[in-house]
Amino acid sequence: MKKLLAAAFSALVAGPAAAAPLCDDLGFAGLLAACNRGETIKLTLASGQPLGEDHVLQSGAYYKLEITADGSAELAVSGPDFFRAIWMNEIVINKIEIRPMAIDSIEFDKAGTAELSFIAIKPGRHTLRIPGSTGDAQSVTFSIQ
Repeated sequence: MKKLLAAAFSALVAGPAAAAPLCDDLGFAGLLAACNRGETIKLTLASGQPLGEDHVLQSGAYYKLEITADGSAELAVSGPDFFRAIWMNEIVINKIEIRPMAIDSIEFDKAGTAELSFIAIKPGRHTLRIPGSTGDAQSVTFSIQ
C-alpha cells in the first residue's frame, strides 16, 4: 500500500503542472513575485466606445487590471464569473487599498481609475461586460489557461 501511494504521489509531483506560474523560483514573495507577473491589462469605460480586447491569462500568474472611466457617462463593468475565477489581492482607488472577499461589479459615476491586482485561478472563458449592453465591443473575455 505504501508503494502504491508513493508511486501515485511521485506521478503527481513529477508530471507537468497545468497551472504553472510564469517563473520557476518564486522566492519569498510566492505567487506575488515580480517574475510571476503578466502584462498590465487596460480597459476604458467610455460612452459608445469598445471596452477593450480579449486576453489570455495563465492560471497561477499575477496580473493588474486598470479600468479607466473617461466620465462621459455613468458606466460599470460586471462579471461575477470572472471575479470568482480569480483571487483578488486588492483594488486601489485614489491611493486607497481595498482587500475584498468578492465583488460582482465596479461602477464609475465620474472619471477615474480603479486598479485591481489578482491571481488568475480557474481555467475557462470568463467575461466582463457593461451591464445592460448587448454588443460584442461592450465586453471583454478572459481565457484562463
